[in-house]
Amino acid sequence: MLDLRHVSENLPEVKAALTRRGFSDAALLDRLGTLAEERRSVITGVEALRQERNEASQAMANVADKKSEEFQTRREQLRTLGDQIKQGEARQAAVETELEAILLNLPNLPHPGTPDGLTENDNVEIRVWGDKPSFDFDARDHVELGTGLDILDFERAAKISGSRFVVLKGLGSRLNRALMQFMLDVHAAEHGYEEVWPPVLVKDSAMLGTGQLPKFAKDAFRMAKDEEWEAEAGAQGHDLYLVPTAEVPITNLHANEIVAGADLPIAYTGYTACFRSEAGSYGKDTRGMIRVHQFDKVELVRFCHPDEGEAQLDVLTQHAQTILQKLGLHHRVVQLCAGDMGFAAQKSYDLEVWLPAQSAYREISSCSWFGDFQARRMKARFRPEDKGKPRFVHTLNGSGLAIGRTLVAILEQNQQADGSVNVPEALVPYMAGIERIPAP
Repeated sequence: MLDLRHVSENLPEVKAALTRRGFSDAALLDRLGTLAEERRSVITGVEALRQERNEASQAMANVADKKSEEFQTRREQLRTLGDQIKQGEARQAAVETELEAILLNLPNLPHPGTPDGLTENDNVEIRVWGDKPSFDFDARDHVELGTGLDILDFERAAKISGSRFVVLKGLGSRLNRALMQFMLDVHAAEHGYEEVWPPVLVKDSAMLGTGQLPKFAKDAFRMAKDEEWEAEAGAQGHDLYLVPTAEVPITNLHANEIVAGADLPIAYTGYTACFRSEAGSYGKDTRGMIRVHQFDKVELVRFCHPDEGEAQLDVLTQHAQTILQKLGLHHRVVQLCAGDMGFAAQKSYDLEVWLPAQSAYREISSCSWFGDFQARRMKARFRPEDKGKPRFVHTLNGSGLAIGRTLVAILEQNQQADGSVNVPEALVPYMAGIERIPAP
């Protein structure tokens, strides 16, 4: 969430920054400015009324004759002031509620170092790693390879759950599990992340904290509850959602907390299944495992001092890229333009892996620095080492990696003429020594 004071006092600059993202609702920002000014006026007025009430109360207390006309006049004055204060407080609450609703729907401001542009075509290639695999045969896509090897089953998944699901079988299931363990081991043992295994059902407050709500409510799976659960949830005052990414539960580990500045940076890695309805993506990437409703992901989350955010983004991006390098997968790193970034991000890099069958790069990880945007929503702060006033931490996260898309890239980049697939050397110990998924 953006800082109200910064937005209201710098409206022209904020409008220009949000225009870079393709956000063009100037009237909404003008409304925010009007409300912010009204809020300041109401607060000033209420404070003046409270001071007047205090003085009137003291004056009434000094009236000796409690039955005198002066005492009655003073008492009536206090009642009137009390009513005026209540009216002012009610108006302040209404204004602040509307302000919060506006702020919760405003995206983050792009960092000055984020390039201009509105679509993925405007993203900037930063570096390329490895050589594109070349074949002396027509490259098969992962669907043809996986079904031919009998390790991916889309038909039975559709029978069980509907479209955009997959059943992993045999060595496909084992490869998926190997990737998860490999990624967690590298990030924990080599990169120093603390491994966590969080819940995949989270409160609406957690979804709000990282920016999934209210903006992307249509993309989320909200739990339908029976009467007994409704009673419990009602008492607790929250709904539950299936996580769209492990970013949500892991980042919220420090919601409503003040951590010690000396403990920063804090780094977590964790695995979850992820669930997305993919609202608005009908007809896009419907073939195979690129865009499914349930997928697996290992996530990287970092909390840092505001002065270290940009450097920490480079660290996190390199950690995610290390996985691709260890797997020997050709890929590139691109910096996202302002209009292609996620809602909460201020600066982002995407890792894009090469898929030979599509003859294209596809995103496999998005690494983002959010500034204090998420922390402000979650009330996640740190206390400086000089024991000064608590400040909002900066948050970062990235996929380390999306397991399903990594599996897709392994199948396509390591395919052989007979339809078999070589297992990356780094995964062989996790596959009980299996070096190849053989063709039937």
